Order: sequence, then structure tokens, then C-alpha cells
Amino acid sequence: MKKKLLLLAAVLVLVVGSLALTGCGGSDKETADDSSWEYVQEKGELIVGLDDTFAPMGFRDESNNLVGFDIDLATAVCKELGVKVKFQPINWDSKDMELTSKNIDCIWNGMSITPERIEGMSLSNKYLNNKIIVMTLEKDVKVAAAEDMAKYKIGTQVDSAALETMKKNEAYDSFKDNITEYKTYDEALMDMQAGRVDCIVVDQVLGEYKNSKLDKKMTVCDFNFGDDFYAIGFRKDDKALTAKVNEAIKATIDSGEAEKISDKWFGKNIVIFEELDK
Repeated sequence: MKKKLLLLAAVLVLVVGSLALTGCGGSDKETADDSSWEYVQEKGELIVGLDDTFAPMGFRDESNNLVGFDIDLATAVCKELGVKVKFQPINWDSKDMELTSKNIDCIWNGMSITPERIEGMSLSNKYLNNKIIVMTLEKDVKVAAAEDMAKYKIGTQVDSAALETMKKNEAYDSFKDNITEYKTYDEALMDMQAGRVDCIVVDQVLGEYKNSKLDKKMTVCDFNFGDDFYAIGFRKDDKALTAKVNEAIKATIDSGEAEKISDKWFGKNIVIFEELDK
């Protein structure tokens, strides 16, 4: 009887050990299967998808060259990575499809962190702080609370963080019918200048940059929709590439290069490096 029990125990040890090894092997295989960084290394370039009208993050200058904060930072990061950077303008409304179809390797263009993007993408650390603000050209447009938005015609960009933030506001139902969605913020601004909308809801970095170029200045309303952190979006399974880019961003911060780029575009250092909220 004792021999049978010893034999049974030995078999159980072998089975459990085999299962444990299989589990470890599966985990290692999952890690090994993530060749996202090797994929970029072999190509020798990182293809960055962006909306080329989103100043000052990535936009066209008077000579039609791509310029902006994210353009400079991505260039510095790719230098750290030892690969070339290729900027690919995309329709912002189709960015997820562009990413999953591998037309681009990442979305890097002042992209706000949202629960949907955390779920659907592999996101880098937060690298820039921003706010969603309300701006107007009219002195009689006063927005001190979200409920005041119901009094005015509102412009914003389709599929933008500003639109998503408004939708999550408790007062959204009171002003949702007043919102007009535009393909770009430039179109929203032109309609406000023409008097077709009373205000725009926009990223602070974009709104303030646009304002610096206007003869007739916009006013920033007292109410804002809160903080809006930026991250870089990768395909959901591209964890290795995400980690490499995070390392390179940290290197540009440690060297002082990221601060120089921020000073160039914003006149101050607004670069951060924080893990995503759990």
C-alpha cells in the first residue's frame, strides 16, 4: 500500500511540474512572440501617424514642411533608438484602422489618454500635460460652468479628446445639440470667426498656439473641462516597442533635450513622464 502511495505521489509531482513548466513556457512564448521592436529595427524606421493640422504638435509651416513639438520629440526619440522616423499624415477619424492595418507603427500627435484607448491600444507613459478649454471671440460669451454651454453654439473636432471630455460631463445632455463637429480645428476656428459658432472647445496647447497667430485674439473662458494627458498609441500587443519608446523618451528627458524642445514650442517645460493611472 505504501509503495502505491509513493508511486502516486511521484506521478502527481511529475504532472504538476509538467504543468508548471508549460505555464512558464506559455508566458515566455508570449513574450518571445512580441517582435514589435524587432519589426521596427528590421525596417530601420518608425512610421508615425499624425494629423498634420494639429499645431503646435504636428502641422505644416508656410513651406509645407512638417513641424511641431511632437515632430521634434519623435525625431529625438528615434535618434536614441537608432532608427529613422517617417511621419505619415492620416485622417484622424481613421487612426485606429491605420494602426491595426500596419500602415503606421504608432499614433503620436497630442493624443489624449481615454479609457477606450487604454483598452484598445498599448499606450506610452504620459509625456505632456494639457487641458480642455473653452475659447471665444465674443465678449458676451461667458462660460463659468458646464451648464452655461447650453446658451451657445459650440465647435470642436470630430473624434477629439475635447468631444469625448464633453460627452462625459454631467451637463452634456443640456448642450449636446449645440455642438458642431469639424474635420479639423482650423475649420472650427474659421466658422467661429464667421460667426457660425460662438465658442470652440479645444486642447489648451492648440488653442493658445492658434491664438498667438490671430490678429483678433480669442478669450479663454473661466470654465475648463480639466486635465488632459497625452500619450503615444501603439498596437495592443506591441508592448516591447512601447517599452523601447518609453526608455528613449526618458533618455531625452535626462539629457535635457526634451526640455529644450518644450521651451522652443511652449516657452516653458511642460514635459512629464508618468505611468498611466491604474
